Amino acid sequence: MSGALQAVFSNKALRTWLFRTRFLLAALALLPVARFGHLERLPLAITLSLLGQVIQGWCFGALVKNRELSIRGPYVLVRNPMYLGRYLLILGFVILLDGVWATAAYTALYFPYMLYRVKREENRLRRMYHERFEDYCRSVNRFWPTWRRLGEPSVRFFEARMFYDNNGHWNVLLTLAAYVAIGVLRRV
Repeated sequence: MSGALQAVFSNKALRTWLFRTRFLLAALALLPVARFGHLERLPLAITLSLLGQVIQGWCFGALVKNRELSIRGPYVLVRNPMYLGRYLLILGFVILLDGVWATAAYTALYFPYMLYRVKREENRLRRMYHERFEDYCRSVNRFWPTWRRLGEPSVRFFEARMFYDNNGHWNVLLTLAAYVAIGVLRRV
C-alpha cells in the first residue's frame, strides 16, 4: 500500500473523527446521489445493498466483539466476511452515480482501506487469542471463502440476540431509510 494511503488509514485522530461523523457524512453523500443519481439503476442498487446487508447481518448474528474469537456463521468460510458485505452495501449507492467510474474510484479506495483495516484487526486478534487465532488462520482464508467447509453445521449459526447486540437492525433500517431519502430528495 502506498505510504500516503497508509498514513491516512493509520491516522487515529482521522479514524476517530470519521467514526464520530459517519452518519452526517453518509447523509451528505446522499445529496449528490439523490440529485444526480441514475434512478433507473435503483433495482440493481437495492439488490446489491441488500445482498451486502444479508452478509453483514449474518456476521452481526455470529459475532461477539472483543470477548471471543468468532469461528461460526460466515466466519467458518472466510475470516473477514463483513468487508465484502460492507463493500456491496455501499456499492449499491455508488452505482447510482456513474456505474463505471464511480465504481472504479470506490473500489480503488475501499480495497486499500480494507487491507489495512484487516491487517490491524488481525494483529489485535493475534495478541488477544494467540495460538487459537493462528490455528484459525491456518484453516480459514482471509478473503477467499473456504468452500470445503460449507457443509459444516457451524456455518448455519445465526443468533438474533447477537444481531441486535451488534446493532444489525439499525444497519438495515438506515440503509432502507437512505434509499427512501434518495427517492424523496429526488422529488424535491
